Amino acid sequence: MNYEIKGTPLPVVEVQLDQGESMVCEGGAMSWMSNNLTMETKGGGIGKMFGKAFSGESMFSNIYKAEKGPGSIAFASSFPGSIVAVEIGPGKEIICQKSAFLASTPGVELSVFFQKKVGAGFFGGEGFIMQKLSGQGIAFLEFDGSIIEKELGAGEQVVIDTGHLAMIDSTCSIDIVTVKGLKNKLLGGEGFFNTVVTGPGKICLQTMPVSQVAGAITPYLPTSNG
Repeated sequence: MNYEIKGTPLPVVEVQLDQGESMVCEGGAMSWMSNNLTMETKGGGIGKMFGKAFSGESMFSNIYKAEKGPGSIAFASSFPGSIVAVEIGPGKEIICQKSAFLASTPGVELSVFFQKKVGAGFFGGEGFIMQKLSGQGIAFLEFDGSIIEKELGAGEQVVIDTGHLAMIDSTCSIDIVTVKGLKNKLLGGEGFFNTVVTGPGKICLQTMPVSQVAGAITPYLPTSNG
């Protein structure tokens, strides 16, 4: 399997498959493909289907397989941003925002990841429910805006505004902390809570969370008088 990520600001990943190779994606993720690819829809068991539904993902996955020779398939992003290829394997599991998964090779396993601390669940916003990718293979993830990577040492921390956390290594830990000072909370414009990630491991930050874009354009949208 070979692939190429191209195009901005709405990128697409085009995957070249040898005969017999396949790709897994959610319904509607396929953008175009060669006519020798076959599609099969699977649910993956009741537990996995429930977990996907709880995290906001489709309960069913589509498997595209190259038959009678090599073929190609493309997956386009749904929002201006970046597509990132991540190699998954033993000791290389990752945690990402719940809307990040675009497609993967069949050996990648997708599951729901819950924050261990109650505070992260109730106050972490989008950080409450995330996705864990494990197994073996390559996954393609889509993020909002550009991606900034940081490598954290053991015990090293970074404070992140809600929505900017895109992906972390599973070796990192997450906590939610309140902004100090009542005046800072009410007048600072940064909200009441921040996310704190502690190393060791790599983290990826996204520069343009879709939630912030939605908030910025809402005042300019027409309203109904009826």
